[in-house]
Parts: sequence; C-alpha cells; structure tokens
Amino acid sequence: MTQVAFPKLLSSQIAFDIARTILDGFDKHYRLFREASQAAKRHFETASWPVAQRAARERIDYYDQRVQEAVQALEDDYAPDDLADHVWREIKLHYIGLLSGHKQPELAETFFNSVSCHILHRTYYHNDFIFVRPVISTEYIDTDEPLPTYRVVYPASDGLRVALKRIVTHFQLARPFAALDRDVALVEARMVQAFGLDKAEPNQQFHVLSNLFFRNKGAYIVGRAVNGARDYPFVIPVLHDQNGELVLDAVLTDHEQIAILFSFTRAYFLVDMEVPSAYVQFLRSLLTRKPKSEIYTLLGLQKQGKTLFYRDYLQHLKHSSDRFRSAPGIRGLVMLVFELPSFPYVFKVIKDFYPAPKETTRAQVKEKYLLVKHHDRVGRMADTLEYSDVAFPLARFSEELLSELRHHAPSLIEIEGERIIVKHLYIERRMVPLNMYLLDAEKAGDAARLEHGVREYGNAIRDLVAANIFPGDMLYKNFGVTRQGRVVFYDYDEIDYLTDCVFRDIPEARNEEEEMAAEPWYPIGKHDVFPEQFGRFLLGNAKIRHHFMQHHADLLTRAWWQAHKDRILAGEVHDIFPYPQHIRFHHPITTPAQSIKPAPPFGEPKNE
Repeated sequence: MTQVAFPKLLSSQIAFDIARTILDGFDKHYRLFREASQAAKRHFETASWPVAQRAARERIDYYDQRVQEAVQALEDDYAPDDLADHVWREIKLHYIGLLSGHKQPELAETFFNSVSCHILHRTYYHNDFIFVRPVISTEYIDTDEPLPTYRVVYPASDGLRVALKRIVTHFQLARPFAALDRDVALVEARMVQAFGLDKAEPNQQFHVLSNLFFRNKGAYIVGRAVNGARDYPFVIPVLHDQNGELVLDAVLTDHEQIAILFSFTRAYFLVDMEVPSAYVQFLRSLLTRKPKSEIYTLLGLQKQGKTLFYRDYLQHLKHSSDRFRSAPGIRGLVMLVFELPSFPYVFKVIKDFYPAPKETTRAQVKEKYLLVKHHDRVGRMADTLEYSDVAFPLARFSEELLSELRHHAPSLIEIEGERIIVKHLYIERRMVPLNMYLLDAEKAGDAARLEHGVREYGNAIRDLVAANIFPGDMLYKNFGVTRQGRVVFYDYDEIDYLTDCVFRDIPEARNEEEEMAAEPWYPIGKHDVFPEQFGRFLLGNAKIRHHFMQHHADLLTRAWWQAHKDRILAGEVHDIFPYPQHIRFHHPITTPAQSIKPAPPFGEPKNE
C-alpha cells in the first residue's frame, strides 16, 4: 500500500482518542514497571529475598496485562466500524504525534504494535498500520530527572581510592558496609592491575550508571573507566555478608565475565530507568558484541527485545539466500526444530502428537516454557522468544523440512501464496548439543574437552537444583554448549520444581523373581525419582563415566537431592554467583568447575 493511502488531514476525533487510549495504557505499564524496579532496592536493603523473587516474576506479566486492558477498552468503547482501515492509519499518525518528547518512544511503538496485533488480522501487519520500522529516534534522549543517566567522577584531584568510594556511596544504600575502606582498596588494586589506572592520562575518569542493577541476591554497579584513548568496562557486585552487612564482593574487569553476567541464560535485571534507550546505549559500549535486542531483554523489556530481534531477523532474511532446514542432532519427541544455517538461532515448533511413552499436550508444553520465562534461569537455561503467525518465504524451505512440518505439526502451518505461516513457535540461541560435543571430543581424542563437557554438565544440574528446578529428562541431547563452553539446559517439556519431586532409593528385591523381573516390583508414583538409575542412561560410555564419577558421583545418590529439596522447603535462597569464585575478594573458593578455564566448543571465545 502506498503512502498516498494515508489521510492528508488528521480530522478524526475517534482516531485521536484511540491513540490516546493506547498511549495511556503504555504509560501505565511503564509507571508500574519502574515502581517494581525501584522496589528492588528496598528488597535488597532488607534482604527480603523471597519477596524480591516474587516481585521479579510478577513484573514479567505487567506488559501483557496492560495490553489486554487496552484491547478491552477499545473493544468496549468502539464499534468495529470505528476501526476501519482509514481510521487506523490516522490512529498511527496521531500516535506518532503524541510521542513527541516522550522518554520511551521505542517501547511505546512496540506497545502500539501489541495492541494492534490483537485487533487487526495479520494481513495488516505492515508499516501502514503498525510500526514495522521505528519512527521516533531514541538518539540523544536523556532524562529530565535530577540524576543524569550516568555520572562522571574524576579521580585527578583526590585519587583513585576516594573516587571509587564516592562511586559506591552515591547509591546511599540503607544498610552499613562491613568494611568499605578495605573493599574499595581491593577494587582499586584490581583495577590498577587490569587497566593500568596508576598511569593516569589527562582525561582519566569514571562513567557510572546512576542506578543499581538488581538480580537475585546481588546489586551491581555498572560503569566504565576512561584513560587515554581506551574505555575499560567494569562491574562491582554488592552483596550481604553473613552478618547482614554489605560487602563489595569482586570487580569484574574481563569482557567475558561481564558478558556472562549479562547472558541470555540468566534472569532479567531490575533497574530503574526513565530513558531505557540511554541505558541500552551505555551498555552497548561495554557489551560490543551483543545486539540491542538482547540488551533490552536483559533489562526486563522483553517485548522490545522481541521487536528488535524480529527486525534483525527480517534484515538477515533479506540479505541471505540459504534455505531453512531441519536442525542437526537427535530428533525430539515433542519439538520439531529447524534452522537457517546462516542465522545463529533455531526455531522450535510443538508437534501435534507425541509417540509413547511421552505423555503431554501442547498446552502443558507452553506452560513449561512460561515457567522458565518467570523463573531464575541461573545461567543454565536458555531464554526463548515466543512468536505467533510468523511468515516465512516458502521457497526458502527445504522439501524435507516441509514434509516434517506437514507430518508432525499440520495444525500450526498455513500456506498463503509464496509464504508459509507458522502459527506458534519459539526462537532460541543456537548451541552445540552436548551429546554431539562429547562425541566430537571423544573422536578427536581430546580428553580435556571431554572432561570439561562432563564437568559442566554436572555443574549445570547443580545450578538448576539450587534454583528449585528438576530437569526431568537429563539426557545429554537436551543440553547445549554455548560459544563460551558453558552447558545450558534447553528441553523444557519435562521440567518440574524440585520441591514437587519425591526422591527415593530403589527398594531391595525380596526374592530372586523380583530381582530378575523386567518391570519394577515396587509401586512408582507420578513424581517419584530414583537418582541411582541416572547412571544407567547417562554413563554407558566408560570415559564419560570416569569423569562423571570423579566430579559428580553425589548426583547419583538420593541423599544429595533430598538435602537440596529440604533446604529449599526451609525457605533458603541459594547464592548462585554469575562470575567465577576465584575473583571474589573474601571467598576465594575454587571449585572443580573453575579450576580449568572453560574451553569453547569451536573457534575463539565470543560473547554468550
């Protein structure tokens, strides 16, 4: 549809009122979003960890709730004739006008799209009616609040240590530090060692984001040091010690460590931002390989992340020519997975039917993925992007893939001319399946890589358990290896809360007949788990078994699992550090997992 289809004059009062209603809905959403982010500081100060966890989960639903409210308001107040094509074009133009001077215009555009896509048919999903392309620039927007987006601190007059102490005390946390001068001295020493800040250039300065980043039991100071022609990113975690006082736990100065902190496998941060685009721009200077879509997502702005990701995907699709194909690896029983080889993500579709013994439904699988979205992923569960009515170029699909889709998920595909519409799918960062990683390591005779994979596999399970997650199906094919060599779980259809599981030892057989029986002679409940059986499915390979028993033999015992279940039931929130133990100032514990630097599966290390 051409530009001339737009009205020359904005004459519809209805169009203006609808635009105003949609923007009011967004403004309500972002006000509540900020309130939740501001409350995170209070939860941290009072060590109210269960409250903080609940608030973080609830914030995830704010967006969809406000979208539904806006849709309901439009449906209640306006007749279908009021929403004719020419009116909707004018609605968009009025909306653009209302965004002049707005502090979150890019988020407001995405909110408009979300509301519109609930009302309009997918044939209207183009730039005449929704924001396929952004209209309002976010460059150079800054806050009108007393605090700027980031503060600048100059060490020249008082020295590095005083400057660093000023940075920390600026946040005015309502809880005393155990030994602030001691911790600041440790931060200074580490920064001097990493950045050479003792050799001060005339422009030496610190840029520090004005608000803390909160997640789990930690608060994070995020900034960069400028010295000469170089910028040096840093993050300072602030934690509670055993006495309830605050400590500076470490300083992250390595790009890889900072990338892992801001990984797609972790829960979203809570940080108060009047101008999110300014925070994103700052973070991109620290995380140069991360796309803007991931940075918006890690800040809890998942819908904006989805919008930007989809724009990037369309751009990639336009400038590539390879074909979609079934993803390599063992075929799953529940999900059909396909990929575009040139694009670093995979597309996952829930099948229409599942062979025995798999017992589940599409609704149950979607519930599991939603559980993961709301849960602390502790660096061990991949974030997923969920989309509906995604159009793909039919000519780019291999015949094999089309055949698989028609056979396994016919209810989810629709052919429209030269397009194939997939009605529901998940998109996930591509990883090397752990079973293929281990096989390649064994074939290459790479004992260190094999040990690393097995060790990381056990560590992934330990971290999931600490977060009250039982993986369900623990086969290696359900885990992937990231570009940084971390093992991550990604098959969610059988996950459960650890606290819902019943861990049992296999009872001794009462006689030889029971012992030789093909079927268990003892009753098994729906949630019963027998850890000693894990080895039967996981440790058939002698080399893998050797490494597993060396590092993770306790995972085969009921006592280990039960102890963690009891801990969670007692209300304990476990500490899971998104950075290596050996860089911590006061707890320099080296675990087996950190004794050897993780090796990436292929090529040079890259941002996760």
